[in-house]
Amino acid sequence: MDRTAEMTAFVRAVELGGFTPAAREMGLTPSALSKLVSRLEDRLGVRLLTRSTRRQQMTAEGEAFFNRARPILSAIDEAEAEIAQAGQYPRGLLRLHCGSAFGMHQLTPAIPLFLEAYPDVELELTISDQLPGPGEDHFDLIVRIGALDDSSAIARRICNVERVICAAPAYLARCGTPRTPDDLQQHNCLWITSLPALRRWPFDTDDGVRVVHIGGNVVANNTETVLQLALAGVGITRLTDIVAGEALRSGALVPILTDWHHVEPVPLYATYPGGRHVSPKVRAMIDFLVDTFGQMPWRQAAAGR
Repeated sequence: MDRTAEMTAFVRAVELGGFTPAAREMGLTPSALSKLVSRLEDRLGVRLLTRSTRRQQMTAEGEAFFNRARPILSAIDEAEAEIAQAGQYPRGLLRLHCGSAFGMHQLTPAIPLFLEAYPDVELELTISDQLPGPGEDHFDLIVRIGALDDSSAIARRICNVERVICAAPAYLARCGTPRTPDDLQQHNCLWITSLPALRRWPFDTDDGVRVVHIGGNVVANNTETVLQLALAGVGITRLTDIVAGEALRSGALVPILTDWHHVEPVPLYATYPGGRHVSPKVRAMIDFLVDTFGQMPWRQAAAGR
């Protein structure tokens, strides 16, 4: 009787949200994985999951077992990793979670370089601005922008990101270039509804930092859409340089109010759960991120245009 297989089948089915993706990961058919879970339920004498054609949900007993079983499986993985040769070559599946701005504009174009250096590593990328929640901590590495609030995570700073106020030359030719923060009240400004704090733009004045509440006739819920609107000449926006760097380098966007804008460096981190052995594949990716992006190549390209 392989209790570990039964436990793994149940835990991965919960973490991945279904029997089909869990079976695919474990190299089984969905029916074979379902039998493992059923055998576990029979042995325990309780129902762990309620299943229907559309969804599955843990019972109270299932949630309790899940919370106990997951650390056990993690400990087994850690034990095997620690016994493995310390200097083994990076290999295997690496699950990486990353925000859309850095993921789409910087990380994704650089992935071929990583895979060329480490051909035995398989990458599973999740690009989302929604941080993983409870029950979604199966990621090996999370790249995130901003202050850290999880004391259990170990973090390594990659670099600092800065925001830039910019607009397309076509917009400035049509509507004029603002010379002071007050001029923004006569301009169409673009902002991201999912990040309402970014609607308040800070500026340096003789009396300290002054915040201007901007407005406009178009808003969007993600950075990529706001970037495209700015490139199309719809209005002025304030974006991180990891997003706007290429457009600034090419001249498709022009920085404005640079003498006024209050620069707010925001740290970019690579984080992974504390208390775990750092596998070669995770360490390789962290080193790659620091080596590739630590000098902020997007900012250097923009400055040298």
